[in-house]
Order: sequence, then structure tokens, then C-alpha cells
Amino acid sequence: MVPANPVRKARFTFVSKKTDGDSSAARQLLQKNLEKLRPPKPELATNVLYCEDNLKQLAMMPADCIDLIYLDPPFFSNRFYEVIWGDEAEVRSFEDRWSGGIEVYIDWMRERLMEVRRVLKPTGSVYVHCDPTASHYLKVMLDLVFGKQNFRSEIVWKRTYAHSDTKQGRKMHGHIHDVILFYTKSDAWTWNPLYTPYDQSYIDNFYSHIEAETGRRYQLDNLTAAKPGGDTLYEWRGAKPYKGRYWAYSKAKMEEFESEGRLAYGKSGMPRYKRYLDEMPGVSLQDVWNDLPPITALAHERLGYPTQKPEALLERIIRASSNEGDVVLDPFCGCGTTVSVGHQLKRRWIGIDISPTACNLMVRRLARIGAVDIQVHGMPTTLDELRKLKPFEFQNWVIDRINGQQANRMTGDMGIDGWTFFLHDPVQIKQSESVGRNVVDNFETAIGRADKKTGAIVAFSFGRGAREEAARVRKQGTNIHLLTVTDLLERGDWAMKQLGITGGKPDLSVAPMPQFDASRHSSEELIASALRGA
Repeated sequence: MVPANPVRKARFTFVSKKTDGDSSAARQLLQKNLEKLRPPKPELATNVLYCEDNLKQLAMMPADCIDLIYLDPPFFSNRFYEVIWGDEAEVRSFEDRWSGGIEVYIDWMRERLMEVRRVLKPTGSVYVHCDPTASHYLKVMLDLVFGKQNFRSEIVWKRTYAHSDTKQGRKMHGHIHDVILFYTKSDAWTWNPLYTPYDQSYIDNFYSHIEAETGRRYQLDNLTAAKPGGDTLYEWRGAKPYKGRYWAYSKAKMEEFESEGRLAYGKSGMPRYKRYLDEMPGVSLQDVWNDLPPITALAHERLGYPTQKPEALLERIIRASSNEGDVVLDPFCGCGTTVSVGHQLKRRWIGIDISPTACNLMVRRLARIGAVDIQVHGMPTTLDELRKLKPFEFQNWVIDRINGQQANRMTGDMGIDGWTFFLHDPVQIKQSESVGRNVVDNFETAIGRADKKTGAIVAFSFGRGAREEAARVRKQGTNIHLLTVTDLLERGDWAMKQLGITGGKPDLSVAPMPQFDASRHSSEELIASALRGA
């Protein structure tokens, strides 16, 4: 019979007093013995999304477990970060976030970056995406957290095209770049050199020769060196290196070049090496990135997420600082560009975001690329959790649950919060109990303005008056479905049929991606609206 608390047995190696007195060897043996007693580290879950405050989630992760971390935190200059999904009720709470100034922002970042360093492997790298407003403050703080000796690069990314605001009274240079601070945890980090294509002007100047037989471009390179190295004093086809110079290659290597047709001879008879353009990797990647265009309104990857970064930017970072099978973490995952690109590059990944809306968007985005075998933790799944959601998060949860579409500002002002999939019927969402007769009556008017005959109201519960009013308007030809949150949680297929969708919730891999477009209230409009009501 196995005892309730079995004793773990370990074999120890003791250091004799007759040893050379090497205390480091003794410490190593002691460490080895202690490792035998420690319980094995739990296996790190990957390909997982956490809907959670990143500080809390990072603190729960084991140390030294992540290969690459990319952070795109809220910029200090972007005072509208938390209202990107749009809701006037959220404006005032966010306005107080950085009311203490840059010191509060840096303190908020410091505690998160300390956890980032803890979970990073000794061979790991971290990229912190910021803007010039706070980059110099963050640089000093990162030097303290990671050590200034582990600073590697300040990358300048041209995030948008040049624009001229002179006519509008602008008296400064245009702001068109972001800053990405690159640090490592130690002096031994993963690094894969990357290259960019040569400019055409460079090609024309330095690869001006074109081989007649193949059409390949090449340049003629010197075959001599300033210092001797082995077999370098021979005569080649009657030619010798100039005074003070030596052949850069052995005679055997020169014969190999000759047989491959890699040697070209000038009038003097001196051989030169034919270096082909198509064999060159390109220009070694520098720290100014102006070749990655921003996401435009017509870009195929555009989701409408205000802080969305182009996939090419993340692909460059992930390729340079990780290998296939490595673990990539994004603690401010947003719309999921990091995890999406990481999955496509065969990396394991972990994404964290506090917004259920963002996490739902990531699930759909990942489904589009075939990443269906993923875990999602922390999403609201009970009535109590849904009651505690912020109003705009609750509204987005309902819209996602019915696979609907957000209403734009015009229909939003009419009392319509969203539209159903396929039939495009209006939906109104109430985060309240015992919704009454007047709500149904007002929604009937909104349905009529939208030139529809069917709609749905979603709430936690409905009063008797609401159900009586729904029955009355049904007799007049307008069908208003009253769906509770419990219906969506426990009777999803039935609820979807009420909305005219058969077969349950549509497959996420083919369902339309939610678009957070310009037709919704902008952050500036929300702020202005809140201030008017203050």
C-alpha cells in the first residue's frame, strides 16, 4: 500500500575533506543534490490565452520559462487606450489612470517589467514598444531592471507616412515613428541575423556586370590580402600579387574557382572573383526600420483595432530572436498579432489581455489560420462574472456570443447596439434585471426606423410588462425576441434559432471577423461627450 505522503529518496554525493578545497566544486555538488529534492517544475501551458490582468498572470508563471517577450503597452501619450472599444461610461475612470503623471506610468510599467525579467530565460530577449513621449524614461527604468549592459538596440520604426500639418499651425517636426527598446537577460541570447534587399541604386553601382550566358548580375572582387595565411605565395597563370599583398586563397581553392568559372581576368592578367548578386543575403538589418508599411484602410490584415501593428513587424522580431518551438509571450496582446504570427512561424505562444473583447477577437483571428486547438482562461462564464463586466465589455460579449456585428454610431444613437449575423436584424443589450415594458416599446420604434420587422433584446431578466408588450407588438407584425443571458449561456442553439441562425453558432474559421471601424465613436468623441456631461 502506497503511504499517503511518500518520502522522496535521493542519492547524495558528499565532498571529502581531502579534496583540493575547491569550494566552487562543493557548491556545485550541493546544488545538484538540492535539485534532486525539489519537485519538478510544472509543464508550462502554451498556445493559451489568458483574459486577466497581466501583472497577476505573470506572477503565476514559473521563472526562466519564456524565450521571447514582446510588449506593446499603452503609451503614456495615448490617454484613450482603454476606450478603444468605445463606451462613454469608461471614459472618466480611464482619465484618472495617469493623473499622477509620468512617475505613475513608470511605476505601473516597472512592476510588470520586473515580472517580465523573472519569467524570461537566460537566453531570452525582450522588445518594449513605446513612443518618443516616454521612451527615454522607460530606457532608464529598463537599464535598472535588466542591467544597462544588456541593452542591445533602440529600434526606430517608421509607423506612418509623412504628413504636413504646417497649414494647421503645427510648429514642430512630424511624428511618424515609434521606438522599440531591445534588451536581453544575459550576454548569451538567441540571435538569427536578418537581411533586407539591396537598393536598386546599390545594385546598379556595385553589381554592374551581367553574365551573358546566364543573365546573372555580379561584381568583381579582389583576390589578394594584406597578410599571408598559408599557401599564398604562388604564381597564378603568370600573375603574382602586387608588392606587399598576398593571395587571399590557397592554390587549390583558386583552381576550384577556375573550374567553377568564378574567375575573370583583366588586361593585366590579374584574376578577380565573380561574386553573384543572387548569392548575397542582402543588407544586414539595421536599427532604423522604414521598410515596413503601416496598416492602411485597405490592408487585408486590418481589423480596425486602433493600436494594431503590422504582421511584418512582429515577424521580423520573432524570426530574429527565437527559433521554431520556442515560447513567445505578449502580455498586452490586444488584437493578437504576436500570437498569430508566432503560430504561423511554428512558435509556441502565450497571450495575455485584460479585455474579454480582445480575447474573443484573438480566438477568431487564430481560428482563421487554423489554430483551433488552443486554451482560453479567465473569460466570463457565469452570471456573476458577466454582471461584473464593464458595460462595453458586456455588450461586446453578447455580440460575440450571437456572432453578431457592432452597430455604428448612427444606429447606436437609435437604440440599436448590434445586428444579427445573416439576417441583419437589430439587437438591443441591457446589462440589467427585470427589464420593463418601456424598453420593449422604445425598441419597437427603433426597429421601425431601421425598416425591420424582427429584433431581439438581451438582458439578465425581463419583467411581466416586457413580455406582455412583446406579445402585443407581435400581434401587430413586429417580432421582438426577449433573450436572457442564461439563454445564451445554457441554451445557445435555441437562442441562435430565435435569431434565425440554424445549426448553432457559426464556425469561427469562416465567420466574419468583427470590424471596429471608423463608423464607431472615436476616443476623442467619447472624451468630449463625457466632459460635456461632467
